[in-house]
This record gives sequence, structure tokens and C-alpha cells, in this order.
Amino acid sequence: MDAAIQVEPALAGLPGRFWFGIDDGRGDVSGLAPDVGVHVLGETAALLLAGRDTGVRVPFSEAVSTMVALAARFAGTRGKAWRISELEGNGSLLAGLTVDAEHGATWPPVTRPPVGWLPQDDGRIALGAAVPLGVLPARSAEFLAAIGAPMVVTPWRSVLVCDLDAGVADTSLRVLAPLGLVFDENSPWLDISACTGSPGCEHSLADVRADAAGALNSASGGHRHYVGCERACGSRAGDQVLMATGDGYRCLRS
Repeated sequence: MDAAIQVEPALAGLPGRFWFGIDDGRGDVSGLAPDVGVHVLGETAALLLAGRDTGVRVPFSEAVSTMVALAARFAGTRGKAWRISELEGNGSLLAGLTVDAEHGATWPPVTRPPVGWLPQDDGRIALGAAVPLGVLPARSAEFLAAIGAPMVVTPWRSVLVCDLDAGVADTSLRVLAPLGLVFDENSPWLDISACTGSPGCEHSLADVRADAAGALNSASGGHRHYVGCERACGSRAGDQVLMATGDGYRCLRS
């Protein structure tokens, strides 16, 4: 997927928010409503647009090329749209593809990352570490790299460190937790996030990361995402989105 994106010049016209998704069938990635995605269903993959099943089925061998082709079509016809969900219809994107299954299915959003001690099917251990507000200090990154294990950066502002034996996993957890990485599934950090905010973004009306951290322990009953303007960068399906107004916050979406 990465190689195919890099060699297709038309994709340079995609907005920075455009998402590709590859879901192995469990639904967590599809629930994030990627602009173009594939979702494993048995021996083929369902083609998704804006997280919704289009009814098109593609062989695994054609999944990447199909997603790249649709993204290129969007880049060439999107007008002012940032996401496929903003289009009035997506029929033109699917031109030439055969709808051969029931369409319209969606998957529920997943807002919390897998954290803590995660046994793998092969008997090894993966460590799931949430990164508060998605900001990973260089020192923490250096310690993660020093483990020398495969890592996955997830869409839920977390990191998975994989294929560890129990001893290495225990030592790694003891070193990483004091650095601020979160391994507790009950931590309030798992229920709060924010866009870049001020001073990193000229559109923001507030230092939203500081405000989110300040509201860390306030009860909400769901995941809260603080944003500095109505573009709501970084928000996901299922988030309660709180937008800065200059003198406080108002609920943009719940």
C-alpha cells in the first residue's frame, strides 16, 4: 500500500485528512470510516467508501490497486471536498466496478486503544501503550526503539510493541510506564484527545491540548476530543467533539 501510494502522482492532490483503511475482518479499522478501505470477508474483500460497504468485492491481489485508483479519482474530482463523506454521491468513483453483493453495511466505531499486557496467539506478548494526547516525546520514542521489537502505530494514538517474550515485556513495561506511556485500560487518558491547537495551528482559537489535559478527570461518559476550530481535525466517529470559541468550548458533535 505504501509503495503504491508513493508511485502514483495523482495522489499528491489528496487532502491531508484522506484515510486508507485495511481491516482484517474484526471491524475496528472499518469503524473509523476510512475514505477508501477494504474489509476482509472470507476469501475476498469488501470495498468501502467513507466506512460504508459499496457492495463491490475485490480479490486480495487487487485490493491495493483498486484503492489507489479510487483515491486518484477522488483527487481529480473532489472540488473543495476534504473527505469522501462530503461528496453528494460516490457513483462516479465506482464507475466500471461491479456491485455484486448487498451494500450499505457499516461497523461501529472503536475509540479506545488496546493497552496493557496483550498475549499473542503464538505465546508471545504484545504491549499496548497509549500516548497521551498523541504526543510522543523523543525520549520515549528512543526507549521504544531500544527494545528492538516490531512496532505498530495505531489510529487510536497508541503504540503496540509486538513479539516479546515475557521477561522482555515485563522489563519494557517497567521502563516505559514512568515515561508517561499508559498501560492501564482504566486510565482517564484513554477518554480524551485533542487536535494540535495553538500555538501549532494558526486556525486554532485555544491551546486545546492544555485545556484537554486540564479537564482530564472531569466525568463525561464518553470519549472527548477538543478542537480549536470547526474543521475538527483528528476527530473520529463516536467522539464527543468540543470546539474552542475563544471564551470557552461548545459541543460541535456528540
